[in-house]
Amino acid sequence: MEGCEEAGAGKSQDFVPEEHILHGDPALPQPLIDRRLQHQQQQQDLAAQQDFFAQQNFFQGQYAAAPAIANLDPSQLQQYFAWQRQNVAYPHQPQQQIHQELENNPSPSSKEGFSRLGFQGGVAVDLSKHPSGIVPTLQNIVATVNMDCKLELKTIALHARNAEYNPKRFAAVIMRIREPKTTALIFASGKMVCTGAKSEQNCRLAARKYARIIQKLGFPSQFKDFKIQNIVGSCDVRFPIRLEGLAFSHGHFSTYEPEIFPGLIYRMKQPKIVLLIFVSGKIVLTGAKVRDEIYEAFENIYPVLAEFRKIPQ
Repeated sequence: MEGCEEAGAGKSQDFVPEEHILHGDPALPQPLIDRRLQHQQQQQDLAAQQDFFAQQNFFQGQYAAAPAIANLDPSQLQQYFAWQRQNVAYPHQPQQQIHQELENNPSPSSKEGFSRLGFQGGVAVDLSKHPSGIVPTLQNIVATVNMDCKLELKTIALHARNAEYNPKRFAAVIMRIREPKTTALIFASGKMVCTGAKSEQNCRLAARKYARIIQKLGFPSQFKDFKIQNIVGSCDVRFPIRLEGLAFSHGHFSTYEPEIFPGLIYRMKQPKIVLLIFVSGKIVLTGAKVRDEIYEAFENIYPVLAEFRKIPQ
């Protein structure tokens, strides 16, 4: 019993009421006060950090248009984040309506008010060129080049790095380089197909590198008739799509056979682009010769996709 009483007494001596520490009771040991205040400061810093990252995530949302926030004071910034939090939580609101609301309610502290800029993944988007606020990402570019000389494919395969040649399977040397990460099909006629680049500049650079490799092997290769034959892009509208309704309404342009392929094939006439549309909202665009055709095709199809948006029950 005496041991218990001593333990209880020790516990009562260590126990310090919170209000005493908060009010800085001079009778308390200073280390206890410092430890409690340090703990409170850590909690406040953690809460502020979490709030900052939450606001940053909302700010980088794909469906929010961004104001010119450089001149916003903290209270106006909090109001903007609150507005954005609501619109990101309910992305079914039409994008044009969001832009209109921003332009009709400019920030009083900013001279320019809300600019016509959006953010996609933290990168500014020109809404005058991309009204949907979404910019398709280029995934693959296919180009052809004429090296204007006859080639010995066996010699190339034996002496070049990262080259393979199996004439029984395919009548071309398959060569790869790491930078830019691409693959080339090199034919005995001197024609070459370069694929895998993510931009037009990288595609041309890769094709020149392949031609230079062939030249170093002793062939009089040149670099003629470089031409981009196909550009593939993709994007995500971030809402589900009713493919059955889209196929029924746009039957002249659509092919939808879910038993064979899960996506809807949409053949656009102008620009002449083929789109693969999936119920998840993922879009693949192919058949373009220049990247602006990818952008134009997506802006043409976006209102149609919004019309057939699947609203959760």
